[in-house]
Amino acid sequence: MVRASPDFAQCMTQGLSIARTTEGAFDPAIGRIVDAWGFGATGQPRRPDDAAIAQARALSGWQRLTLATQAMATQGAMLHQPGGVALDLSGIAKGHAVDAVADLLRAHGIEHALVEIGGELVGRGVKPDGDPWWVDLESPPGMVLPPLRIALHGLAVATSGDYRRGAHTLDPRTGRPIATGVVSASVIHATAAAADAFATALSVLGPVDGLALASDLGIAARLVTVIDGREVEHLSPALHAMLDD
Repeated sequence: MVRASPDFAQCMTQGLSIARTTEGAFDPAIGRIVDAWGFGATGQPRRPDDAAIAQARALSGWQRLTLATQAMATQGAMLHQPGGVALDLSGIAKGHAVDAVADLLRAHGIEHALVEIGGELVGRGVKPDGDPWWVDLESPPGMVLPPLRIALHGLAVATSGDYRRGAHTLDPRTGRPIATGVVSASVIHATAAAADAFATALSVLGPVDGLALASDLGIAARLVTVIDGREVEHLSPALHAMLDD
């Protein structure tokens, strides 16, 4: 049992909610799996055997966590786990940090700002000339895709892709690298934390299941896949509608 700080509690609350919504395609409790592949802070990339993957999966999974937020008013939120679980918040923490900076600026009276940390962005208000904060969706290096520019007016955008971290995206449900062909996933959402986490989830789910989820939830998203050497750009209905406005 761990007492969670307000920022940690907020990050975990949203992370566990998205894990539930995506049925584990995004999972903040995959630290053991990440470590097994050597993608953690102190490891070197390696290929674990089946036994090591099974052992890591046995100690992973968002369902093993319980966040008790009802105690926040008196003693702060409490995070419970049965033991052995390790967190990896790389799929949501950076987005949360962008939101936190934007909120801090607003608390100090700065209503108009564009905040960026490592490619995740939040746009609040408008530019000095009255235009919204226009940004181009990030594309993988070496790919020539049609430019896709969006207005971040009270919105955030995050992009997930192996080319950004130099590591394989892992499927929390199997404990192995994804085989969906997704090389880049961009999500536009109300918060950068949600955009960050859903971008990871859509990468794991792939173009069929990922776009189906985005359609069901009304998420504006772009997936870029490379399958059998063919590059394809996939846009969700919500992103199509945004671009048509």
